[in-house]
Amino acid sequence: MNTPIFRGVAAAVVTPTDEKGVDYVSFARLLNFLIDSGIDAIVVCGTTGEASTLSEDERREAIAFTVRQVRARVPVIAGTGCNATDRCASLTRYATDAGADALLVVTPYYNKPSQEGLYQHFRTVSEHSPLPVILYNIPGRSGVNMTAETTLRL
Repeated sequence: MNTPIFRGVAAAVVTPTDEKGVDYVSFARLLNFLIDSGIDAIVVCGTTGEASTLSEDERREAIAFTVRQVRARVPVIAGTGCNATDRCASLTRYATDAGADALLVVTPYYNKPSQEGLYQHFRTVSEHSPLPVILYNIPGRSGVNMTAETTLRL
């Protein structure tokens, strides 16, 4: 039996912003509070972190900032999902190089891909990193439901 990579509770963090963009002072305070409170992992740039409304540069910096701020005290799960496979793969490579411990990849939103399209999307993304990929199926937000068969195939 394999040893689990993650145990316990992961906090999906918001991305604090102000009129200038991401508020890194508040972000650091939030991350430290969660870790000091005993959280077991941090999820950055997931749907809770407003990833789809951040620019690509803001997402990259938020992921890198989180890895630096957390300093290996808990695992960092980077949300690298988006609706374009090439952008998702690029962000996945970036998060891997930045030091994330795993990836959270949402089903592509707005595009409504077929099950084969979902398979190809996740397969392609996973080829850009050796990290574990957490499949995030959220049909109410993405407009498509990944079936159990596709999940098992992946």
